[in-house]
Parts: sequence; structure tokens; C-alpha cells
Amino acid sequence: MEITLVIIVLLLILSSLRQINEYERGVKFTMGKYAGIMEPGWKIVIPIFQSYRKVDMRVKAVDVPDQKAITRDNVSVTVNAVIYYYVSNADKAIIKVENFYYAISQYAQTTMRNIVGEVTLDELLANREKIADRIREIVDKETFEWGLKVNNVELKDVSLPANMERTIAKQAEAEREKRAVIINSEGEVAAAENMAKAAAMLSAVPGALHLRTLQSINDISSDQSNTVVFVTPVEVLKALEGFVKMTNKQ
Repeated sequence: MEITLVIIVLLLILSSLRQINEYERGVKFTMGKYAGIMEPGWKIVIPIFQSYRKVDMRVKAVDVPDQKAITRDNVSVTVNAVIYYYVSNADKAIIKVENFYYAISQYAQTTMRNIVGEVTLDELLANREKIADRIREIVDKETFEWGLKVNNVELKDVSLPANMERTIAKQAEAEREKRAVIINSEGEVAAAENMAKAAAMLSAVPGALHLRTLQSINDISSDQSNTVVFVTPVEVLKALEGFVKMTNKQ
């Protein structure tokens, strides 16, 4: 009889044992009332009188599906994102909200549409990290009461209508052409300034212009396929005329 009683007690104890893994916490209820948090290890839960819910405490990634939104400048876009969060208070996650997985996903979708509607298309494309951080702040503040902590939000993709993509591509091409023209013009101005300085220096030194001319002719004549037609400068003729007159006088 005693052996049978011992066996029954052991069976009851074994049937009451519950295992909580290291990455989990258990939320225990006694007769329907919250009775505390079950830490990792083997814990006893008395059947009928007690129950519990396991909560995974690891970081979770929620893939927010594509959301259609309209920016402040009335451009239709499609945005999707990923939210990384974890359960900071297991009891709140079970008691305060029915299904926190579903709840945070829905709230993130609504928040993302609202934030996109507050910015222009240019701001959305240029400040994705800033906008994602704004979404994180709002979602984190709201879900704090649910026992959740949002670590990060990343905007994965921002899709535009086909006609808008073509318009942006044309705008970018026009901007590149504009920069190319400006750079080319600046180069021409710099070249003209350098040529003017060189001309001033050559004209200031007697004979320098003639030496430069001879040097240029020498450079051109190195290629046998070139035919050089040299026009004698007026200055050279005047110099020769003066030399002849001086010789005749002598």
C-alpha cells in the first residue's frame, strides 16, 4: 500500500514538472491569477489549480509587408521594413496584450504609413535611416506597455510607380549634364586665364615669344607625317631690316 502511494506521489510530481529553457520565461497563473515568473529550469505546476505560458525572450525579426502610402507631396510609394524587437517583461507581454506578435506588426504598419505621409519623396529617399529611427521611436514608446523593446527598424525597399521612376531618371541625367557643362566651362575659364598669363610673360621678355615659336615647330616636326608651314613674324623681319641698315652704315 505504501509503495503504491509513493508511486502515485512520484507520478503526480513528474506530471507537474515543466521545463523552462534558458531563452524562455514562464508566466504562471494560480486559479486564474498571476502568480509570478518562472525562471529557466524545472518548475512544478500543479495540474488543474495552476497553468503557465512560455514566452520566448530572444530578439525577433518582424517582416512588415508592403505598405502603400502617399507622401506629403502626393506621390504614391510602396514601402516595406523589418522590425527587430524582444520581450523585456514576459508578464506584460501575456497579460497586457492578446497576441503581441500580431499586435506589434499591425502597429508598425500603421506607423510606417503615417510617417511616410509626413515627408516628401526627396526626404524619404535621402533620409531613410532618419525616418526608420522615427518609426522605431514611436513603435517602441507604444509597445513599452506591452512589455516589448524595439531595437531597430530598417526600411528595406521604397518602390515608386514606373512613370515616377522614369521622371527621376531623366532628372538625374539632366543634373549630370548640367554638372558636366559647369565643369567644362570652369576648365575653359582656367585654361584661358593660364594662356593670358603665359602670353603676358612671353611678351614681357624680348625674344621669348620667338623661342616659344621655335620650340613649338620643333615639337611638330618630330612627326614626319606633318607638313609645317612657317610664317615669319613681322618682328623678325623688322629685326633683320634693322640689322641690314646697321651693316650698310658700317
